Amino acid sequence: MNRRRVVITGLGCVTALAESPSELFAALCAGRSGVSLIESFDVSEFPVRFGGEIKAFKATSYVDQRESKRMDRFTQFAMAAAIQAVNDSGLDFSREDPWRVGVIVGTGIGGIKEIEEQHITLLERGPRKVSPFAVPRLMANAASGTIAIHYGLKGPNFCISSACASANHGIGETFCNILAGRSDIIITGGTEAALTPMGLASFCAARSLSTRNDNPAAASRPFDRDRDGFVLAEGAGIVILEEYEHAKKRGANMYAELLGYSATNDGYHITAPLPNGSGAAVTMELALKDAGIEKERVDYINAHGTGTELNDIAESAAIRSVFGQHAYKIPVSSTKSCLGHQLGASAAVEMIICVKAINKSLIPPTINLENQDERCDLKMDFVPLKTREAKVDVAMSNSFGFGGHNSCLVVGKV
Repeated sequence: MNRRRVVITGLGCVTALAESPSELFAALCAGRSGVSLIESFDVSEFPVRFGGEIKAFKATSYVDQRESKRMDRFTQFAMAAAIQAVNDSGLDFSREDPWRVGVIVGTGIGGIKEIEEQHITLLERGPRKVSPFAVPRLMANAASGTIAIHYGLKGPNFCISSACASANHGIGETFCNILAGRSDIIITGGTEAALTPMGLASFCAARSLSTRNDNPAAASRPFDRDRDGFVLAEGAGIVILEEYEHAKKRGANMYAELLGYSATNDGYHITAPLPNGSGAAVTMELALKDAGIEKERVDYINAHGTGTELNDIAESAAIRSVFGQHAYKIPVSSTKSCLGHQLGASAAVEMIICVKAINKSLIPPTINLENQDERCDLKMDFVPLKTREAKVDVAMSNSFGFGGHNSCLVVGKV
């Protein structure tokens, strides 16, 4: 029996660079950085004072004020991106069976802003003053549940939380659900709003972050020998996945087709990847096998590319292991160089970028890559500094997370 096909019919995002997929891709291709000094709270005592902060976001541009007040910032981002994606898809849910439409949205951390604020209230004003809306705001599944309630959707609805692989896992499990015939349409992706005092302090304490306070825009430097850590960012990415025949019947615009997915675990360390990248390599191999395509057909890889020494070296080793000599012909870029690391949202935003690369025949650059680390192999093409014109029929998106989580998606032209 032929396998069902799954296509992408809607895109939506909220990032530090832009608040729509088209504006985002244009900014990436222009080599712009969304990393800047943090303005939402006092960072004077922090060793890191910058991040991929979204400055001008207004939830009331998408939902009414009463509804927005019942959401943590991470849910507001997800709702905004979902509304963009649904509008982009042309879907009219009054024409759909609500039991065949689901929502799967990942997050690495969830409502940390709400937790911080309510903890302060608890300490300063006592337990009776903690908000009755605290739990609905802080729970990790608030984003997926809120989107479903907004549209009256009754199909599968849950949150995947697997650190920086959350959105890739969400999109991948959505893919599997539709392939299995359980759903026709699923709103999926990831969201994160961990750029808070506790979120920033925690990553500072772990010594994971770049400390280039004097030049934030140059701080995210994947595959560069002068990198000094990743840049914490916030945002959301949402895509509409739809069964091909269903999309065709309603005359939907099909941006791309999701071809393959895989997920594994290093089983090695809670924060560090396997040094030789073998876990990531197996994941890419399995995704290609699931897609049923030859390695030589991959035209672009959007790398996890965090700008940390351990990740960059392991991921480049994994790519060489999987692709052999073809690894030197594949453009590989890290768009975290422009956006920072949105944790559980990153993979969804990067899927949107892969789709845009396919549609626009443009590969966004790895900005700030001025001196490629020889341990990442000087023969590999990390698309330094400038956008590349190139035909992209098949793209691969890698995401790896604390806990040893590995995930890979393969997407191509319809």
